[in-house]
Amino acid sequence: MGLVVVTGGARCGKSVVAENMAERCSGEVTVVAFGSADGDQEMAERIARHQADRPDGWALIEAKDSVEWTERVGHQVLLLDCLGTLLAMVMSEVATEMGGGDPASEPELSSRYAEECERRFAALVGWLVKRIDHTVVVTNEVGDGVVPAYASGRVFRDVLGRANRSLVERADRAYLVVAGRLIDLLELPTEGTWPWHERGCD
Repeated sequence: MGLVVVTGGARCGKSVVAENMAERCSGEVTVVAFGSADGDQEMAERIARHQADRPDGWALIEAKDSVEWTERVGHQVLLLDCLGTLLAMVMSEVATEMGGGDPASEPELSSRYAEECERRFAALVGWLVKRIDHTVVVTNEVGDGVVPAYASGRVFRDVLGRANRSLVERADRAYLVVAGRLIDLLELPTEGTWPWHERGCD
């Protein structure tokens, strides 16, 4: 089993990196995609380009909800692209079940809503970590800008940020992609040191 996490900002090349990693694994590859164009022509073209760039013979699972796709994934190499759209699906489902509308349009969201999103998403992250087959996860780097002005944006940032940290802590390989170049996250320190500690001084 190998878990690879590829994170980065928009249009940084993280999907290409993840696809190359999956292609180098032995065995068949299954791609799991979330969401749809929903009448958005530009989004439809983006999705089509992603599909066209993948090697022939890769299987595609288009998730209908946030959980059912896990039952359709076999023992192939799993490429999940991407974690952020999976979280958006979770958030929409929780809002619907709680009798609300689109969470993006809500000026305030209850603490119960945020807790339920966190619980469900943590369960999905746990499922990914426990897979016995190779898994490549594409995710979004969040939190580098200002605090989102809307409640759903803050929930999204907080839940995805914690999930990214949890995945990287458990990953066999983890990369931050910046302008098509990779930074190996597992080679970086997890704690800071004062400069005099490096010189052996107290």
